[in-house]
Amino acid sequence: MSRHIQVTFDAHDPGALSSFWRDALGYVHPGPPGVELPEGADPLAAWDDFLERAGVPQEQRNSRSAIEDPDGNGPRIFFQQVPEDKIAKNRVHLDVRVAPGLQGDERMAALEAECERLVALGATRVRRFEPEPPMSLGWIVLTDPEGNEFCLD
Repeated sequence: MSRHIQVTFDAHDPGALSSFWRDALGYVHPGPPGVELPEGADPLAAWDDFLERAGVPQEQRNSRSAIEDPDGNGPRIFFQQVPEDKIAKNRVHLDVRVAPGLQGDERMAALEAECERLVALGATRVRRFEPEPPMSLGWIVLTDPEGNEFCLD
């Protein structure tokens, strides 16, 4: 029997990092439990209201955040606040699949276009790896706003 997974990021600012990944992946912030959000409502504002009504102190309200695939296919991604900085290269990273089925110049152009979009959102470009058939179709390494490496594949 297969299992569903949740990917968890340690973060200094869970709200900001979850918003970056929401925009990067086309995910959404879910609303609070038991709260029906009207069309166009801001889920993060709803969470702030929910936590205030629950008596959660302001300084604890950004201690966690989550995003979900609106189509229900991808894993839920959870962000938890930690005090320490990231010190070394990730041992696990996300590969964001933006050019499936593409090859050569067309593939690399699609990766470059997505790289530009993500840099505008706050990512940092690290390195481009050129295609080396048959083992590699090429990819681009970036870091998110808190320095976590990920690849455009």
